[in-house]
Amino acid sequence: MADLFLADEAATAALGHRLAGLLRVGDVVFLEGDLGTGKSTLARACLQALAGAAITVPSPTFTLVQTYDFADLAVWHVDLYRLAPGTPVDDLALDEALEAGALLIEWPDRLPADAYPERLAVRLAWPAHGDGREATLDPGTGWGERLEALRAG
Repeated sequence: MADLFLADEAATAALGHRLAGLLRVGDVVFLEGDLGTGKSTLARACLQALAGAAITVPSPTFTLVQTYDFADLAVWHVDLYRLAPGTPVDDLALDEALEAGALLIEWPDRLPADAYPERLAVRLAWPAHGDGREATLDPGTGWGERLEALRAG
């Protein structure tokens, strides 16, 4: 587990850029935190870094899933906010995405508790005092070696 302080939106975006450089086929990243803590900012920065351009990255709050096909990796950006915890998500075919790509999942607490144990969880929170955000990186299997690269910055 690793903790980072993100001083501002630019620091959150920088974390998203580093994440983009580390994503592999089969990766699952949980983006956790209260409303407004920067989950979408982090996802947007990651996707734009993968695109190599400031592409439009709409929130998938109403569509639940937005897919992006990049040269080396497909990424599904998933937002489960509107689902009640425990709602079946089989219709979203998330496991199929992992055959050729990676998942960025906002509000993963809506998934079953044992879903994707090999994931990287990025928990964003308001600091006790002051501005910025606190990020806790909780790596599952396969993320240990990449955690240091993600923390560097």
